[in-house]
Amino acid sequence: MDADREQEQDEARLLAQAKDWAAAIVADDAGRIARFMADDWVIVSESGITSKEQFLSLVASGDLTHSAMDLVTRPRIRVYGDTAVVTGRVTNTAHYRGTRFDADEWTTDVFMKRDGRWRCVLSHITSAAPDGPEAD
Repeated sequence: MDADREQEQDEARLLAQAKDWAAAIVADDAGRIARFMADDWVIVSESGITSKEQFLSLVASGDLTHSAMDLVTRPRIRVYGDTAVVTGRVTNTAHYRGTRFDADEWTTDVFMKRDGRWRCVLSHITSAAPDGPEAD
């Protein structure tokens, strides 16, 4: 298979995976969410670094739930061998211990291909500026 064709297939897989991961988060299914993450996954946000274990325990306990997770833009996907960077704008509605939070965020996920499967090793979120530029 030529490199361009393989790149296209990886990008299609990563786009589908981003959508499936969002659906797992809205389903509040910690086990399903975990399948998209590497063991050493972390998320970086304005509150600091949260580990996979911390995030999944919040979901499993019901302290953190999501009722919406929508891709606002088609993600920008770049594949560099066995590493991929997926960046896009996402809106979501979450509840943390009963308090509702609505967010409009830019997300960047770094994936590594391990054992033939893409797994996220790092997620970074930042609030989107109202009427800010879109991804290219």
